Amino acid sequence: MKAMILAAGRGKRLRPITDVYPKVLVPVANKPMIERTINFLTFHGVQEIIVNAYHRYQMIIDYLRECDPLGIRVEIRVEEELLGTGGGIKNTQDFWDKKPFIVINGDILTDINMREVYEYHIERSNMVTMVLCDFPVYNKVITDQEMNILSIGSGTNVKGALAFTGIHVINPEVLNFIPENRRYDIIDCYKNLIKKKKHVRAYLATGQRWRDIGTVGDYLGSNLEFLHQEKRAVDQDCTIDPGAALEDWAVIGKRSTIERSALVKRSVLWDDVTVKEGVRVIDSVVTSGVVIEQDLVDGVAIK
Repeated sequence: MKAMILAAGRGKRLRPITDVYPKVLVPVANKPMIERTINFLTFHGVQEIIVNAYHRYQMIIDYLRECDPLGIRVEIRVEEELLGTGGGIKNTQDFWDKKPFIVINGDILTDINMREVYEYHIERSNMVTMVLCDFPVYNKVITDQEMNILSIGSGTNVKGALAFTGIHVINPEVLNFIPENRRYDIIDCYKNLIKKKKHVRAYLATGQRWRDIGTVGDYLGSNLEFLHQEKRAVDQDCTIDPGAALEDWAVIGKRSTIERSALVKRSVLWDDVTVKEGVRVIDSVVTSGVVIEQDLVDGVAIK
């Protein structure tokens, strides 16, 4: 089984973090999202992965070169110009064989059973299987009782509409319906296939975790979700003064220092962060290498 991680976007909704870092390298509970996605895919039987990259692509290349993701093949396809979801998939046409393949957005975290999704795709003889869930903010996909997709993008506030998770299984023949060498949205391709009465169907995921890391608020919430009962993820290399406080929940990256009387509350600190004596960090994100010398509340600090 092969899969593609869509990682070329600029991550506009997660600015200012993504002005400096590609979204897929943003850590959740001290592990970059792309590593979590690779682990997720390999757990469900994926053996080869391709990642498209554009924004801050060299950082993605360097990270994947160093992390050696579970010994599987991970290829990176850099886009000279941003090609969109459809154009990006088309640009990997030579990577696929004759079997259906998985595509997943690089900015989501989930535990949806991909083996089950893949088997469903094959059993139903689908051309495309879009994985949907009930998430009211994003519910814009309409299906019939047999899970045929009737429309995409026009279901807002319509009873029975569902949300596209950013996970799909695609037959290689779909690539023939995507134009070459230009920016193109895969949803436009699916709308065209629906008009042609092709088998574009939905798989409904229920009772499973799904999180879109769109905004800074979503990012903080995703870190909380991945913490254990003690609501702490503190790297062993950290130095935390006995007089400092971690309240509610906190994520502290490698080699970070929390000085005396400092407070970290509902916040994520990346690697090599220093919170100076008496300073408070609350509901905030601090990226690698930043020294916090004054209170940071509802903010983002970037070096």
